[in-house]
Amino acid sequence: MKGDNITCKVVLVGDSGVGKTCIIQRYVNDNFVENSESTITSSYTYKKIDYKQCNKSISFDIWDTAGQELYRALAKNFYLNASIGILVYDIRRRNSFESLKTYWHEQLKVSGEDNMVLAVAGNKCDLYLEEKVTEAEGKQFAKDIGAIFRLTSCKENIGIEELFEECGRKYLENNNLIKANEAKDNKFNLNDSADNADGKKKKKCC
Repeated sequence: MKGDNITCKVVLVGDSGVGKTCIIQRYVNDNFVENSESTITSSYTYKKIDYKQCNKSISFDIWDTAGQELYRALAKNFYLNASIGILVYDIRRRNSFESLKTYWHEQLKVSGEDNMVLAVAGNKCDLYLEEKVTEAEGKQFAKDIGAIFRLTSCKENIGIEELFEECGRKYLENNNLIKANEAKDNKFNLNDSADNADGKKKKKCC
């Protein structure tokens, strides 16, 4: 696509086991591993998406950070100067939600860019029968910190593409790369560069 190509650093933070790695794997490679190993310190990948209507594309540099307390001090180095921060919790684990409030959000505020785009992902929403954190609570927390909110499921591929799409759109808006009304009025047709041209219909969020 001809037009502006922007590089944007994205970090996913949250407690160990909430599904940060699975979210990235589903988004970038469209696969799901049931019992993936916990990330040690960090890992990196990328994906480029095109926002055709505004003639822009974003290369997401995506960093997956360790949630274990042992590695938290090291992980801070990997989300310095991040433009987008995605806070992930497991809807079945209230402690993973509370730690977003008491630890992870504060870390992003200290280390990220001043106008960082924030998002809250309530992951594993396919397991809603085991829910310990309601959707309303997740939405309220996101509202309180000025963040995007999405329920996500890596296993069922729910809400993940929409999460990154909305983060990218908000980033373009915040940096005056598109107009606010353009962000609202246009539903961007995304042309993912990571071999996502199989024509499959995307699943709707639960």
